[in-house]
Amino acid sequence: MTLSTAESCTGGRIAAAITAQSGASRYFRGGLVAYQNEVKEQLLQVPHQMIETHGVVSRQVAEQMVRGACALFHTDYALASTGYAEPWQGHDVEIWVAWGSATDIHSLCLREDFGRVKNVELATQCVLDEFRRYLHDPKSEKLKI
Repeated sequence: MTLSTAESCTGGRIAAAITAQSGASRYFRGGLVAYQNEVKEQLLQVPHQMIETHGVVSRQVAEQMVRGACALFHTDYALASTGYAEPWQGHDVEIWVAWGSATDIHSLCLREDFGRVKNVELATQCVLDEFRRYLHDPKSEKLKI
């Protein structure tokens, strides 16, 4: 099984955490830091209308980033992040992380503010932990990476 990442607010930290593990080259194909909306739209197939309707920081966009990464990198699974890692222009902290396959995606939102650096660390650890649980669900028939 193969894995990829599509990151915005985590800036490549999810991919860095994966590649820090020995043997990651057996399953990790690559990652994309899609910080600008145009990159999300062009490379991850996030529809412009989705961003207009729901906002770039939304469950819908995070989940589409998973689909887009699976397609872009031809992987079985992907992890994604989009969000405000600190209060910005009237927005509170809001980080959406998503994980799964192109047809089975899960997501959650982190809203507590521990400062930008800690918020990014927590989002990175959260999506990795949730993906690990997703793969090891005893009721699941998913193959383990």
